Amino acid sequence: MADNYKVYENDGKKQRKSVITYLEVSKLTDEQPSAPRLPLSDISIVQCHNITVSFYRYLYNTVGEPWMWKDRRSMSDEKLLSLIRKPCVGVWVLYVRGCPAGYFELDFSAPPNVELVYFGLIPDYFGLNLGTWFLHEIVKQALTTPGFQRFWVHTCTLDHPKAMDVYKSQGFTPYGE
Repeated sequence: MADNYKVYENDGKKQRKSVITYLEVSKLTDEQPSAPRLPLSDISIVQCHNITVSFYRYLYNTVGEPWMWKDRRSMSDEKLLSLIRKPCVGVWVLYVRGCPAGYFELDFSAPPNVELVYFGLIPDYFGLNLGTWFLHEIVKQALTTPGFQRFWVHTCTLDHPKAMDVYKSQGFTPYGE
């Protein structure tokens, strides 16, 4: 259980503990929930082929700032590039009216499992009902990946207050803490 807690520090002072929860959805046992209404017009999701480190850092830092995402901030550009350009990793960006509004990263390195490594919205797009729609599209993509049997994610208590409800609304069930 202790491994499922992360203590974040800021200037050497302990800030908050977080509890990590693992969730999954299985093609074999779960049905895809119905699609939420598209919240805005002129929305697209585009896969980034050969994403640059600078654009990835923009997405990661902007989406992750409110939730204290720190793991990749201190990575060297070379190490980060080696992670995000692996053939088994994909990064997709949500665009609203031509502007980046969020992103997600999938890791296909452990078939038949697919991991949702990162997922979130840029804070300017909070409150527009994009999160559920975006996650629905992500799950739909994972469910149509050849060889897929299990799609999983971990979240924590530092995440958006609605995160757990949004995951559950799209068929994810907790399997560990």
